Amino acid sequence: MNPYDLVIVGGGPAGLAAASAAYDAGCKRTLLLERDNELGGILNQCFHDGFGMHTFHEELSGPEYAERYVQRVLDRDIPHRLGTTVIDIRADKTVVAVNKRDGVFEIPAKAVILAMGCRERPRGALNIPGYRPAGVYSAGMAQRLVNKEGVLPGKDVVILGSGDIGLITARRMALKGANVHAVVELMPYSGGLKRNIEHCLTAFHIPLKLSHTVVDIKGKKRVESVTIAQVDEHNKPIPGTEIEYPCDTLLLSVGLIPENELSRRAGVALSPATNGPMVNERLETSVPGVFACGNVLHVHDLVDFVSLEGEATGRAAAKYIREGAADPAGLRDVPIRAENGVRYTVPTHVRPDCLEDALTLRFRVTARSENRFLSIYADGKRIYHQQKASLAPGTMEEVQLSKADLTGSFAALTVQLEDE
Repeated sequence: MNPYDLVIVGGGPAGLAAASAAYDAGCKRTLLLERDNELGGILNQCFHDGFGMHTFHEELSGPEYAERYVQRVLDRDIPHRLGTTVIDIRADKTVVAVNKRDGVFEIPAKAVILAMGCRERPRGALNIPGYRPAGVYSAGMAQRLVNKEGVLPGKDVVILGSGDIGLITARRMALKGANVHAVVELMPYSGGLKRNIEHCLTAFHIPLKLSHTVVDIKGKKRVESVTIAQVDEHNKPIPGTEIEYPCDTLLLSVGLIPENELSRRAGVALSPATNGPMVNERLETSVPGVFACGNVLHVHDLVDFVSLEGEATGRAAAKYIREGAADPAGLRDVPIRAENGVRYTVPTHVRPDCLEDALTLRFRVTARSENRFLSIYADGKRIYHQQKASLAPGTMEEVQLSKADLTGSFAALTVQLEDE
């Protein structure tokens, strides 16, 4: 194929936002590649509302939110190819892809944006005892079956995992007539938003079993029952606390994993905390000219933040194409360390001299806490100190640091929680 300035891998909310933002920043030769047969990504199967409050200041369903960004791409006449899977990104940023029409083909590019999204953690990662019968699905697959295929995967359901996907799937199954016996959560708290607990469980009288997990699945051909048990402080099942639910379906909502096989092939360094790329202040990976955004970078709780991140990445990639890579000679590259209750940060390192204005720092904590202080240190000097009324692992937090905050000579930034 003819060369493009920018190739974006993934046509979900991150890729769509990145494409339109890069185009508006002057990068007209942009190509968007999507392996599905329509743009919009996972949003196309998310029929519930709650999307767009930050971006459009109104509640939209997933397809409605996606359509806003799809229309931006269409209005700008940005080329895109559907049903196209990227299989490699070479060192010179040549993208290798395949589809039914063209077979295997190569696309030379000056920059690449990774926006492949994430996938659900499967049963095999959980070591749940029992047989391997039909009736065990990921929550996302159940959502797709109900919302896009019009098929109810089961009538009597147990759901393992109380993140937002699990909560929303519980409500959807109940609305379609299924009996949802319980939503089971290993941790002593739900990983979902409070509003989703109220709207999806409390409103439908669905029990939330905290500090419990699935310990057995019975049935050879089809799920016949699921047994759960309470766990101790080490997450080990407590004998004598078992509860057996006769059911035909177990839905798993046990976490999301960034889709980074392609990133590894491209030689991108990945964070052990997020399983996503390690990036700088421009969301550029360890491979110059290769950027990452959205759930392939780190799992977000709101799609509005995915879109904002995509837009920032699109502008950064356009700047890279226009100006080239920053000269590393004499350029400070400062690591950002997550410590004392902070699980990770994005970005993972920053070049203060490359900041145009402010640094947007996103992070997650390791455990729930209230009225603790978030502190950021430049070496031993505290440059940020703010009390947080409530922090939870399921909620992504954001801090803005001005360029003035990052002046001076320091070797590292440390982000941590403190009691005072």
